[in-house]
Amino acid sequence: MTSDGPRWDLQPLIPAIVQDLNTRQVLMTAFMNQESYRRTLESGQAWFWSRRRKELWHKGATSGHFLNVRGVNYDCDGDAILLLVEPEGPVCHTIATSCFFNTVIPPPNGLTAAETARELWDVIRQRLAERPEGSYVSGLAAGGLDRMAKKVGEEATEVVIAPKHAAPGERTREMADLWLHCYVLLAQIGLRPEDVWAELARRRK
Repeated sequence: MTSDGPRWDLQPLIPAIVQDLNTRQVLMTAFMNQESYRRTLESGQAWFWSRRRKELWHKGATSGHFLNVRGVNYDCDGDAILLLVEPEGPVCHTIATSCFFNTVIPPPNGLTAAETARELWDVIRQRLAERPEGSYVSGLAAGGLDRMAKKVGEEATEVVIAPKHAAPGERTREMADLWLHCYVLLAQIGLRPEDVWAELARRRK
């Protein structure tokens, strides 16, 4: 077991796994050398070594999609690094949230919880921006912020009542309704789910 950091004495390049701090979704992998590792620690943003270009690579320098590093771990042998990040925008060069979108064996229930939450958030933001006709979110948006906030209150009341009078499946649906409308309100007022997770993490004791 190592205690001094990654084992640069064993290999000049060490794979780095990038994971979203809030959703725990794996976003990408890359390679780090000792210099990119040092710059990452000093700057608070992810730096890597590009094997193709043979040069240091500041993730986001071209795209603006920086990886803000909130935690750094390395494994028991010192030959793999884990970066916990808060990304600014999509991580993959294809503009996907994660580079890992090619599925060989799907999860038993389709999307993971993190993927479902991210997909819902992306759809809500798109509906608010484009306002397509017939969209439920578009209809909420037409009522303005007051209507959105009122719906959160209405759904919260249903959640309070459901445990006493509803079947388990209905309780789940009522809670899903509340989360959906909370997401809509978050998007409308310019906040992100990650902001809420960060606040909850701050309260952890």
